[in-house]
Amino acid sequence: MTSTTEVERRLWAAADNLRANSKLRSHEYSTPVLGLIFLAYADHRFEGAQATLGTDAEPMDFQAEGVMYLPEQARYRRLLALPDSANLGQAINDAMKAVETENEDLKDVLPKIYNRLDNSVLAPLLKAFNFSEIAAGLEGDAFGKVYEYFLGEFAKREGQLGGEFYTPTSLVKLMVEIMEPFHGRIYDPACGSGGMFVQSARFVTEHKKNPTDELSVFGQEKTAETVRLARMNLAVHGLSGDIKQGNTFYEDIHGSRGKFDFALANPPFNVKGIKKDDIASDPRLPYGTPSTDNGNYLWLQYISSSLNARGRAGVVMANSASDARGSEQLIRQKMIQSGNVDIMLAASSNLFYTVTLPATVWFYDNGKRGSAREDTVLFIDARHTFRQVTKAIREMTDEQVELLANIANVYRGEAPEFKHGSKEKFDELFPDGAYRDVPGLCKVASRAEIETQGWSLNPGRYVGVTARAADDFDFSVRLGELNEELEVLTAEAHELEEKISENVAALLGVRG
Repeated sequence: MTSTTEVERRLWAAADNLRANSKLRSHEYSTPVLGLIFLAYADHRFEGAQATLGTDAEPMDFQAEGVMYLPEQARYRRLLALPDSANLGQAINDAMKAVETENEDLKDVLPKIYNRLDNSVLAPLLKAFNFSEIAAGLEGDAFGKVYEYFLGEFAKREGQLGGEFYTPTSLVKLMVEIMEPFHGRIYDPACGSGGMFVQSARFVTEHKKNPTDELSVFGQEKTAETVRLARMNLAVHGLSGDIKQGNTFYEDIHGSRGKFDFALANPPFNVKGIKKDDIASDPRLPYGTPSTDNGNYLWLQYISSSLNARGRAGVVMANSASDARGSEQLIRQKMIQSGNVDIMLAASSNLFYTVTLPATVWFYDNGKRGSAREDTVLFIDARHTFRQVTKAIREMTDEQVELLANIANVYRGEAPEFKHGSKEKFDELFPDGAYRDVPGLCKVASRAEIETQGWSLNPGRYVGVTARAADDFDFSVRLGELNEELEVLTAEAHELEEKISENVAALLGVRG
């Protein structure tokens, strides 16, 4: 059987040829490549559905199967059959326009810049992405995974820009497995390329349901280009969603407050320069506006306030937010006292392609209010849970993701799931199948315990320390952590300066 990895590498080599032999700059060539993969995969799925539905099937018949309808002009085999003298770039542009005409969700989404590329570059690329030839031996959502692979590779090569649209798949899987989005409305106000939605749909499929029937998707992104990436990614996976362009700090396009069953996000960390006057009366900030020049506690409130009475959420956040002081500490205290902060998970460094810093995932659960868990928070330290991919990049294996998700399952009193080989390790850690605190890994703390820690939500403060190998020290990572800590302390110092100035002014006013 052909492995997906082998296909991914072969296709990536073909795509790299475009970068080497075209006039496109390195950050521009991702768009035409992803567009061709999209068209090839759409054609592959259309052909499979047509074999079942018959050649007389109507467009709505394909859409009912979660498959895009492709008119003849957009068929991949037609493009492959064009003579050498044809204008391939224009033909591909016309194919993209034809797809958009038949599929309203993709209006103005697909790339149409192929006329900038020569036939000598496009012809081998078209042949390389001919999925009908490379499909033999591949099963399931293999080509959806190929698309995700390309998103990840482009994110690596595009540096910080790539980090704006891509969250590592293993981290998204973990968030989804802990949140369990079986059915309902899902929201992501910083949706990037839509990876959170794709993994949520995959979760539903693994549990033998149709994600198109079970999930409604709502996303928001600041840049038009990233919105297009997200819509293409959803379409590749047979999903549709309401993805809109807007700056979440100032626009709540979906009217999110109290609306959603699930929310997931990996927002940009430590955003500065937000216009405080423009957000002062925002109803999405029920616990107040932080006085520091930092967007972290805005994002945390946007997500929390978007949930309905039973809603669950997961947010990737900078580690520094777990211990931030001043006005942010007061907001955090109110969030903890509200009873919906459920799980705090510290993830490894080097999971992200663009930054080496470790991150913490915050999980909310409004449904735990009134339950035995209302007064508690589960802390998980997964900083040492990873597989080293390269010297600079780590990921979590499916087995590791499953084990961490099962800790959350038994904490909630739910049955663990064993599909990816984690049972032996789980039984070793939880021999009677019920939750227990494991030093260095997990700890349930009460609100009273959290208060004694200054309302800190840093898992490291609660679970204890595991033995660390001598060669596990990474100077660049530690330097980054110290720099982030310095930024936090500097922000707190500025906040204290402002308070002192206000107090001095008030005193002088009284004496005057």
